[in-house]
Amino acid sequence: MLWWIGNILLLVAALVAVALLSRLLGAVERIRKASDDILAGGVAAIGDLETTPALLAQTDTTVAEVADGAVRYAGSVAKLLPGE
Repeated sequence: MLWWIGNILLLVAALVAVALLSRLLGAVERIRKASDDILAGGVAAIGDLETTPALLAQTDTTVAEVADGAVRYAGSVAKLLPGE
């Protein structure tokens, strides 16, 4: 009789373990799908970054032009203001 009870308990424990592993595998699959989506998004973002050096060069040129204009403007304003 004790063998039957032990076998039933072992069967219940095995069923619980299988159920928990099934839930664990479901979560792992969801994580895998999310990581695949993240990877695809990262690869797409890298494609958008290929133009970055050219854009930075254009920004540097624009900043230099603005700085030159600001220096010329400040020099003109300094000439107009009375000195100490």
